[in-house]
Amino acid sequence: MELRHLRYFVAVAEELNFTKAAQRMCTVQPSLSQQIKDLEQEVGVQLLVRSNRKVELTEEGKAFLKEALLSLEHAEKAIQDARKVANISKDQLHIGFVPVAEMKIFPYIMPNIRAHFPDLKIHFHSLTDADQFRALKKGDIDIAFTRYVDESSELEFVQIFNEPLALIVPKDSAAAAQRHVSIKSFNQQDFIISDEGASPQLYKIIQDFFKQSKLNVNVVQHSTNILLNVNLVGMGVGWSLVPAYVIPLLGDKIVVKNTIEPLPTIGLYASYRKEQRSEAIELILKILKEQFYTGIF
Repeated sequence: MELRHLRYFVAVAEELNFTKAAQRMCTVQPSLSQQIKDLEQEVGVQLLVRSNRKVELTEEGKAFLKEALLSLEHAEKAIQDARKVANISKDQLHIGFVPVAEMKIFPYIMPNIRAHFPDLKIHFHSLTDADQFRALKKGDIDIAFTRYVDESSELEFVQIFNEPLALIVPKDSAAAAQRHVSIKSFNQQDFIISDEGASPQLYKIIQDFFKQSKLNVNVVQHSTNILLNVNLVGMGVGWSLVPAYVIPLLGDKIVVKNTIEPLPTIGLYASYRKEQRSEAIELILKILKEQFYTGIF
């Protein structure tokens, strides 16, 4: 019996459909069916009842499913533990990040890390927040810089800072000539909004702000990266709300406008595994505390 047999069985047991289970496991249905038959033959009991209309677990199958899930869980933990040991023994540091960290965090921490740990091999992983948390839990990265936190018991986090959002508009728009802009003028205005999948926290903050302020904007484009927001505003497609760190990247075709009413803020956080607070991570946290002290450390 191999782990793949258990994975196939769990997929069928959870989907109760061989076609869906095969798609989930990226295989073909005949192959999946054969794997299940081989498993039942080795176990010596029938685990599933198949008919033209449905698939059901037998009582034996229900009992086997519980242990199969535990076995897969233990196997995954073994893989994670091995990866963690490998990373430590190879004297490596894997850093996950969203774009803001490149500009606001790395210039402070990287010179210090290289000075204190000259032999440390550093790997950078540009990932979404959700992908960073998955990688952190699996041991694929050692520290994550994200826009929101995962409060899992295995992780710890610190808030680095909150930055305001900024309103950017095309230079040739009527709003560009105004001294201050009221958020009431957002109504029916064309906006470029960050995509929910790419930037879920920024998307949520902006949508909540529109809702709480009772603003009805015209979303003409969902952007998968912040530079696209900037470029589309520069082309006159619409207005956009972006984190303040983007301001130095703006060209001469874009104007940052002050608003009469305050705009929302967005945070940045550093997360790491509780049981692996290495010397390098300790140094990073120390530098963050010195440079961006918020009273949370």
